Amino acid sequence: MLKCRTVWKKLAPLARASSTLCRQNVRRTALNNGRTPAYVSAAHMSSGPAGGGRANQMYVLLVGAACVGGGVYTYRTVKGDGQRYQERIEEISSRPNKTQASYIQTEPPAVEATETEAVPEPEPEAAPSSGEPSPPAADVEAVIPTETTEAPPETSEAPPAEEPVVEVPPEEAAEPPAAPVVEEEPSAAEPVVEAPPEEAAEPPAAPVVEEGDSAAASLKVPSHAPYLLIGGGTASFAAARSIRARDPGAKVLIVTEEPDAPYMRPPLSKELWFSDDPSVTETLRFKQWNGKERSIFFQPPSFYITAEELSSAENGGVAILTNRKVVHMDVRGNKIKLDDDTEISYDKCLIATGGVPRNLQVIERAGEEVMQKTTLFRKIEDFKELDKVSRNVKSITIIGGGFLGSELACALGRRSSEFDLEVIQMYPEKGNMGKVLPEYLSNWTTEKVKSEGVKIISEALVKSVVSKDDQLEIQLKDGRLVKTDHIVAAVGLEPNVDLAKSAGLEVDSDFGGFRVNAELQARSNIWVAGDAACFYDIRLGRRRVEHHDHAVVSGRLAGENMTGANKPYWHQSMFWSDLGPDVGYEAIGIVDSSLPTVGVFAKATAKDTPRAATELSGTGIRSESETEDTATSPVASSTPAPSGSHKDEYGKGVIFYLRDKVVVGIILWNVFNRMPIARKIIKDGEEHSDLNEVAKLFNIHDD
Repeated sequence: MLKCRTVWKKLAPLARASSTLCRQNVRRTALNNGRTPAYVSAAHMSSGPAGGGRANQMYVLLVGAACVGGGVYTYRTVKGDGQRYQERIEEISSRPNKTQASYIQTEPPAVEATETEAVPEPEPEAAPSSGEPSPPAADVEAVIPTETTEAPPETSEAPPAEEPVVEVPPEEAAEPPAAPVVEEEPSAAEPVVEAPPEEAAEPPAAPVVEEGDSAAASLKVPSHAPYLLIGGGTASFAAARSIRARDPGAKVLIVTEEPDAPYMRPPLSKELWFSDDPSVTETLRFKQWNGKERSIFFQPPSFYITAEELSSAENGGVAILTNRKVVHMDVRGNKIKLDDDTEISYDKCLIATGGVPRNLQVIERAGEEVMQKTTLFRKIEDFKELDKVSRNVKSITIIGGGFLGSELACALGRRSSEFDLEVIQMYPEKGNMGKVLPEYLSNWTTEKVKSEGVKIISEALVKSVVSKDDQLEIQLKDGRLVKTDHIVAAVGLEPNVDLAKSAGLEVDSDFGGFRVNAELQARSNIWVAGDAACFYDIRLGRRRVEHHDHAVVSGRLAGENMTGANKPYWHQSMFWSDLGPDVGYEAIGIVDSSLPTVGVFAKATAKDTPRAATELSGTGIRSESETEDTATSPVASSTPAPSGSHKDEYGKGVIFYLRDKVVVGIILWNVFNRMPIARKIIKDGEEHSDLNEVAKLFNIHDD
């Protein structure tokens, strides 16, 4: 057909010139004779002299021969194409494990490709075809019969329609849709030709699988996230849930250094230690004080979508990138860089990096051998490690008398008799939780911790720690020497502000943490929540709080503000601690033993324990932000108050912390489900002269 087109291009000018001369001769004859002749001889239909000539005869013969030759060539070419097509189909059908149906889609390209195989110059073919009329598109579908003589012109339109599904044989390497396979050797390309899309995972289709895998790998870390949450703790999860509640189609990406999805940290130092399940370190499921079992994870894996699905998720979702650390933050470019140099842009970002457990400098300077026998308790891995250590050593020393140290001391103390384990707790204060509780209550809790099988060493300042004879020797500044097998350092938390420098964010010099406003905003599109946020409390001033409920409250507020709520921080978060299933307390506001306090106590009943509280509320995580439906209204109880308080009996009660004669903090000691009342007192900020009357709101009064 290419040759026919070439011949026709050469003969077309002669034909047009001949036709023009013919018409001119007719007109001249009519003018000369005064009339239009009824018949014009063949001699006058040419450019030669009148009466005809050999030149005209040769011209007619040449045109006729060209037409006959073109027709014969076309017929033979199409017939040959049909034969080669049938041979190709039969060869493909004979291959193992393949079906004829898989190749129906490749038929149109097969016709044109075999034709280009017969013609050594395939490229010029496309140019003329684009300028010439093409047969209807319906003819393209009817390519199987060999009588489809118009296949060559129509191929210029067929590839775009077939491109998504065509699987090109090696012979069709010149076909434009098969460009990715042109460079392949026939033996390597042939498996790619054979494999339909659903068989791409078969070994013969390995090149295609590799392409898919590399593409999937690049999608594992999306290049953009509308909502980016840095940190995988409670604050991030609360923010994600809040964002999705206000923006159901939101696409949220959580980036965390930990290998796990968001989980609750309180059970790591509380309920998990009291589980009877020997595989609790694997299941991470525990029985609450009320006997109900649950997991420490907020949601099962099915709640989240994969990172590669985030960009294309029609209804949005929450995706997590685990084991990834954000090392740089570009607030002007609205993007971050991960530790593998991957960059992710964002529209709005939350920093919820939490904190890093502090360690004693004397331990850090003691060398690698001492560090290997020291646990900084914070994560799931720390719980698993300490659980294993407690079953294989004879002595564990906990340094720290705060919430975490006291909880771990009581938990390990319960194991002391079962595993013949010596548990020691040392701290610089005079009594347990001496920085939080008033001295009289601190002394009482110290005795309670001792009753759990814990040896207490108070007013202990560590001078040095050395490893000797496979043990650790802790030298105190007053000369006392303590020998132990393992150390748990529970001396506080350092807010993680590593991104402050690259992001240009302000760190508070007094409280630490990222300095944010009352709406938890550090920049126009950057918020901070949880332990790392130093926020402005519109009631109590600038603060930084390191508790579970604050992470829930601040994360929820940040999430709302990221979706345009513009709400200030006003909901006072609470915190709680349990010294086993029988003694616990809940607190709100600023609780600092250096402040003046007023305590009102009464004798406890069997209902005044953490165990009874969880039986009533149905949850072991006594965080009101998650169990608001169980909270009682702030009205005085009609139940008669228990008999009067005893000097040395602090069964249950309420402790008020005052600043300028105004209540700024409250501890409910073995009093549960009364937090809304305490919150209202803090929010009102009123001066209370008779706190004994106020205590009646909590069903406590001093006779």
